[in-house]
Amino acid sequence: MENLIVEGSHGVYFVPYVNFNAETGECELAGESYLEDTVLFYNPLLQWLENYINKKREAIKFNIKLTYFNTSSSRCLLDILNMLKDYEDEGGEVAVNWYYDEEDIDMQEEIEDYEIDTGLHIHLIPSTDLVKHDDSEQDEED
Repeated sequence: MENLIVEGSHGVYFVPYVNFNAETGECELAGESYLEDTVLFYNPLLQWLENYINKKREAIKFNIKLTYFNTSSSRCLLDILNMLKDYEDEGGEVAVNWYYDEEDIDMQEEIEDYEIDTGLHIHLIPSTDLVKHDDSEQDEED
């Protein structure tokens, strides 16, 4: 099984950095997620996770370091978290760490909503290293 790596980028749209490691089971999603075709971007991530779960059946440590995501990205994140919860319910070892700017109350509430919606425990980790995104331009289009 191959690693999945996507270099993040900023332009008209914002592509998050992705690093899913097949050997260690450590997955990272970082940066900002504001995409032209969100489903097209996130489907390979979901497929990779499904393959890892079905073939490797080993522990998954999922680190989320997103500073911004739009509504369509939010739905895809929910799909990922639901898949991780299903794996956990089947006996898989899952740890989800979500790093967030402790001054970003909206992000903290979003994370807590994910936890309620999925039933998956999410470790909230305040971080001062994250750069907060100015989302005034995206809010108009979101």
